[in-house]
Amino acid sequence: MPWVMLGRKVGMTQWFDGDGRALAATVVQVEPAVVVQIKTPERDGYAALQLGAGAVKERKVPKPLLGHFKKAGVAPKRFLFEVKVPDPTKYTVGQEFGVEIFSEGELVDVTGISKGRGFAGTIKRWGFHTRPGSHGHKWIRRPGTAGPMGLRKVVKGKRYPGHYGAERVTVRNLQVLAVDKEHSLLVLKGSVPGPRSGILRIRKHDAQG
Repeated sequence: MPWVMLGRKVGMTQWFDGDGRALAATVVQVEPAVVVQIKTPERDGYAALQLGAGAVKERKVPKPLLGHFKKAGVAPKRFLFEVKVPDPTKYTVGQEFGVEIFSEGELVDVTGISKGRGFAGTIKRWGFHTRPGSHGHKWIRRPGTAGPMGLRKVVKGKRYPGHYGAERVTVRNLQVLAVDKEHSLLVLKGSVPGPRSGILRIRKHDAQG
């Protein structure tokens, strides 16, 4: 089975384990995926499955991509992604996968786009301390000097104000607390990056490749 699925973050909740402890948990709606194309080492140079997920109207799909779906005999999908597999001959175009590929208790890695915070200063962006707020201190939240005297430039990588958030973030080793096959829901222990309704990439932690 493929090791990666796409999901949509529903939100966070409390989950009570067998000992009655309340755990912070995230509920993820897993998007059913269908095989759109099978890539083989002979033709493509590597073995992988091209999967499609998420419903979309035909009029919103570019014509070249629409022809790609029609050639495979698959309904248009909003997202296309690839999953490397050791033996692609075990799968067929049109084969579907869902939340059932995950099992309770296993570990997964979740990748998403973190919340965008816009332009932020050094205190919010990097956790710098403020200067004393008493009388005589004018620049309480402003950063200090840019570098050594005479350098006449800002050193690359200097922690300064700038765009904060909206970055690709991966959280590893999240435990699967529950799998709801009827509603395609996955309950994960802890938090995942991104806002509610954000798209997530869920990968089995022990997957190779």
